[in-house]
Amino acid sequence: MSIREPVEPIANPSPTPRPNLRPRHTAGAKGLLASLLLAGTMLGGYAAIERGHAASEAATAAPATHAVMADFSEIVSRVKPAVVSITSKLKASAVDDEGPAPMPMPFGMGPNDAAPPHPQMIEARGSGFIVDPNGIIVTNNHVVKDAKSVMVTLDDGTELPATVIGRDARTDLAVLKVKADHPLPAVTLGDSHALKPGQWVIAMGNPFGLGGTVTAGIVSAKGRDIGAGPYDNFIQVDAPINQGNSGGPLFTQDGKVVGVNTAILSPSGGSIGIGFAIPSNLVKTVIADIETSGHVTRGYLGVAAQPVAPDIEAALDLPTGKGGAKGALVANVEPHSPAALAGIEPGDVITAVNGNAVADPRDLAREIAGLKPGATAHVSVLRNGASQDETVTIAALPDEPGAAHAGAAAAGQEHLGLALQPLSPEARAQLGVPEGSHGAVIAAVEPGSPAEQAGLEPGDVVIGVGTAPVENPEEAVKLIKKSAHAHHAVALRILRHGTAAYVAVDLGNSDKATRSDKG
Repeated sequence: MSIREPVEPIANPSPTPRPNLRPRHTAGAKGLLASLLLAGTMLGGYAAIERGHAASEAATAAPATHAVMADFSEIVSRVKPAVVSITSKLKASAVDDEGPAPMPMPFGMGPNDAAPPHPQMIEARGSGFIVDPNGIIVTNNHVVKDAKSVMVTLDDGTELPATVIGRDARTDLAVLKVKADHPLPAVTLGDSHALKPGQWVIAMGNPFGLGGTVTAGIVSAKGRDIGAGPYDNFIQVDAPINQGNSGGPLFTQDGKVVGVNTAILSPSGGSIGIGFAIPSNLVKTVIADIETSGHVTRGYLGVAAQPVAPDIEAALDLPTGKGGAKGALVANVEPHSPAALAGIEPGDVITAVNGNAVADPRDLAREIAGLKPGATAHVSVLRNGASQDETVTIAALPDEPGAAHAGAAAAGQEHLGLALQPLSPEARAQLGVPEGSHGAVIAAVEPGSPAEQAGLEPGDVVIGVGTAPVENPEEAVKLIKKSAHAHHAVALRILRHGTAAYVAVDLGNSDKATRSDKG
């Protein structure tokens, strides 16, 4: 399965064809029989209800209690005029490798008649919604990214050219502006924090070019991380969301927007009931920044962080509470960054920012991003098992931040199954190790060893053990033995493809580890 952005690229620039509504063939006689049996059951049940109703009129029975299904018609009629369809024209080379999404074919049209064989320009269709009567529209960044022109179609069919005021790739949001000769209908952004799993929500948009489509479902979960970016905090819904729904609003029953539909989990590109929306509280912040300056300004700390896995926890001798240690483990600190100037070090575990608890790197990213450049932040860290606070002056997040994120693996014993060699100038150049960095290059990893189980690879550069830096292979071996003796685990800080990360090697009962003398 894959996470897909439900924007709908269309190869044929002509108006959307009428969909083929012919039913699919069943998968043989058994499938047909099952369908007929199901239909028979439904019809039979209906007849029984009618007979029961007639009997009840002849008898004096107590009235039955009927469940009332949700009816969203009033809400839909009120908010629908503010929901728009968006068509972006872009070069064919800008479409991803998966190509245009399949469209229902109209009657009488064959697959070879759908579009020119090599179109120079294609159309990508998505959705959006008006948040200001003066023509401010919210949609997804991927709906308008690389667009040569953008056209907005209002609910009444009016087409208006749109200007992209600003885009934010990190949250996949964009703000557009259209000009009309009268105030436009607009909707209000609600409080996504107040959403609860099980609550009814309504998705609206332009799936497969079918503008004005309404679907309903419930909030399945909150705070989902789907790997889309450092600020993932998606609302998961089971309301059907399909290609072309990207950028459309997610409403609660009071008619307020609590999310922007942006992605689906699907093996085929169609809805299977797992959709994701950007929370409205994040949308408010992004819109405000883009309207003010055309871009989003975020705080910058200058660290690469990773979760505190149980094996890392043991290797770094971290105090644990119920459910294990919480926080963001600092794997790397950018030189001259706010974190470096404040004295934050690799191996520190950041547990809070300005008193707000940090459970993992995502929490840290959101807390820092929400701070304005120049602001003073109090960052709580665990260092060598002790808690302390560092005062940091936040900077502005660069357009292309140098800090990268990395994960960690686990497994291991004192002799890890590694062969180390010095970091020569040739190795430094080949492995892309920055000038001024020191360490020991992993020349070989013994098959089946704790090091291999931990995910270490030849070419990784060991630059630290625990919180201590490593200058050369001899120092690395010395520190590894010391850490193994104290913790029965080793936390190696490595460089791989220029990215620093901690990898925990669990010192379990490995036979191979006891007979290896390679360090």
